Amino acid sequence: MNSPNPPLIALSSPDEAEQQFYESMQHADLDRFMSVWSDEDDVYCVHPGGPRLIGVGVIRESFAGIFAKGPLDVHPEKVRRVDSHFSAVHSVLERVQVHTDKGRQSAWVIATNVYVKTALGWRLVAHHASPGTTREAQEVLESSAVLH
Repeated sequence: MNSPNPPLIALSSPDEAEQQFYESMQHADLDRFMSVWSDEDDVYCVHPGGPRLIGVGVIRESFAGIFAKGPLDVHPEKVRRVDSHFSAVHSVLERVQVHTDKGRQSAWVIATNVYVKTALGWRLVAHHASPGTTREAQEVLESSAVLH
């Protein structure tokens, strides 16, 4: 059973926080997922095409429903970072694997993850996701085909 107050994980960098964020989705681990979030009242999350969810409790409830259906096969493909001493903004192109009538398909999501450095380490304060386009998918395919 998932506890309302997940155990704290020391996250030493925005990249480590982001790694925990995506790995916890891939394992549908709600406690680990919520331990990445700041416990501030004004944290928010926007699912693709969805409303703004404000507050840790509402975000937890939303992802509890999502994780009840199983792990999310979501992987950060390209990350653009703007990091400073106390905050970081990551623009992430996510590849989401979904099962359809035509078999396994890739969907693309553009997400912005905002992290702040707290007394407890780096924590997520905002996750805003939007549907991606074929242009973003092409960007990943073209960059993976280039050999240096």
